[in-house]
Amino acid sequence: MVNRLLYQIIEKNCSKQKVSLLLGARRVGKTALLKTISEAKKGKCLWLNGEDEDVQKLIENRTVANYKRLLEGYDLLIIDEAQFVPDIGRKAKLMIDEIKPLHIILTGSSAFDIAQIGEPLVGRTISYRLHPIAQIELSAIENRLVTKQKLEERLIYGSYPEVVTATTLQDKQAYLIELINTYLLKDILIFENIKNPQKLRDLLGLLAYQIGSEVSLDELGRQLGMSKNTVERYLDLLSKVFVIYKRSGYSKNLRKEIAKSNRWYFYDNGIRNAIINNFSPLAVRQDVGILWENYILTERIKHNDYNGYAPSSYFWRTYDQQEIDLIEEKDGQLTAFELKWNDQKAKMPVAFAKSYTNVPFTLVHQADYLNFIS
Repeated sequence: MVNRLLYQIIEKNCSKQKVSLLLGARRVGKTALLKTISEAKKGKCLWLNGEDEDVQKLIENRTVANYKRLLEGYDLLIIDEAQFVPDIGRKAKLMIDEIKPLHIILTGSSAFDIAQIGEPLVGRTISYRLHPIAQIELSAIENRLVTKQKLEERLIYGSYPEVVTATTLQDKQAYLIELINTYLLKDILIFENIKNPQKLRDLLGLLAYQIGSEVSLDELGRQLGMSKNTVERYLDLLSKVFVIYKRSGYSKNLRKEIAKSNRWYFYDNGIRNAIINNFSPLAVRQDVGILWENYILTERIKHNDYNGYAPSSYFWRTYDQQEIDLIEEKDGQLTAFELKWNDQKAKMPVAFAKSYTNVPFTLVHQADYLNFIS
């Protein structure tokens, strides 16, 4: 069993008179995490499923008297899939303001849920995001030899909880195919009324081949037969359900720097490979560098999130092809990282070194990467 790092953080904050918002893509383990927290409360936790119509009726009457009757004897309320409860933000606000002691945990599978839930709760919330299982979590239960042996598998199949625990590669592959066909885009289809979901899949397929490269919205639109504005909207929606994320170019307006383009990455390598239906071993693949870059950048996000470290992250490139894969900026300080699958020598690009002095530069490669992500 993999212990999730968010457990101790959330459990510690359960003593506060606050509302916790736990977000994350579907099937990353939010429900399992909260069941562990609920069981530790030994009968002092009330668990409700927001998709249940009986639950929606139970809390429909937004009165203090109703909620006091409901929560008598409990100091923790968990509402899983809270976005399905109409006006849940105002209801949670009334509960947390009028019933003490009480902590509420609301879960949702997309950033759509923040708009619905969070606005009435300004000043009363603690927000968390749960990712697919991180290497920093796996390192607690495996030694470095096992980690090295599992690296290829994680580059290909990713780290969703049920993928990590599946015993065969066939089971991992089958689960990922089911995931993208059944759950991956569920929130977009429910809340955004997308008329042609196949276009979303086609867009993801194009992005899967362009990891590590600047993406042209005009070109994507031409390939998909849709407007640039529609492409931009779809990218935003896919970001909000934690399927993909964006990296912008770093620039201080030097003449040759690329600043206005973006690169897109997947939050999980397994999802990326399932989209293009390619689970071939690394030895016969042409995209190992892409898989490595996507894996390292995403594991770095998990590492930073779980350690409370929140730098701004960019790529850097000039029009004459000098580039750096990752720039992190925190409190005005820059750090540069180059990501290479092989243990190659890498030097800081001349243009960057001249423009930004005294910036640490690190090569992250398969022989020495764990300190960077775990």
